[in-house]
Amino acid sequence: MVFGLFSKGTPLDKTIKKATSENAQSADRVIAMEKLAEDGSHEALLALCRRFSFSATKMIEDEQEKQTAIELLSSKGDDAVDPLHEYMQSALSIAFPLRVLERIAEGERLFEVVDDLLAREEPGYTKDSTRKIQLIEWLGELENVNSRELARRIAPYLQDFDENVRFAAAEGLALRPTEEAAEPLVNALLREEEESMRLKRRAAEILADNNLSLCGRKDEVAALFDDLLSGYKLHRDKLARKK
Repeated sequence: MVFGLFSKGTPLDKTIKKATSENAQSADRVIAMEKLAEDGSHEALLALCRRFSFSATKMIEDEQEKQTAIELLSSKGDDAVDPLHEYMQSALSIAFPLRVLERIAEGERLFEVVDDLLAREEPGYTKDSTRKIQLIEWLGELENVNSRELARRIAPYLQDFDENVRFAAAEGLALRPTEEAAEPLVNALLREEEESMRLKRRAAEILADNNLSLCGRKDEVAALFDDLLSGYKLHRDKLARKK
């Protein structure tokens, strides 16, 4: 005899179904989410992450539920890192999970997850750049982490296929204006095939405002003073705004 052939699922299965059902009542979803956190298994916490994958009909309830998911996952500490990592490997949006990650992981544990996500979103053509942009913006704003390490990871996206990704990378480097950011920004400013004038102008602003090196290419930069960089000058071999 095959036992459980007509079973409707385990209690955990039922809880997962309730927590991830868009048609359930908000209060019922929250209760189910709390049960998943109490269970604490990899399967339960992975399911809890899935609450980030859809939006409830009522915006306020949706925001409250997602914040509840953030708090519940954060309360599990290191136990939630692996389920969170697994979820983000294929999720269409990772903005909310990243907010959890910065709470529960640091040092090598943090970069282990970050570097895997970056490897899955390498610079180049992507049909949907949402994940790239979310990841870059999050890296730029991440607190209590070495700025040089973050700049090194953001800089390659200045050469992405998508102009919005490239601009997001420039904005990320504006928040991490270390010397690791200088050469990539100079390259973006001088790249002949770069068609985005707003990106070139932003690169110039970041270089000038942070007194970053022109990496031995001051003559090439000076050649742009009569056009793109009409509001700039050289000062001690670095780019500066004209007063």
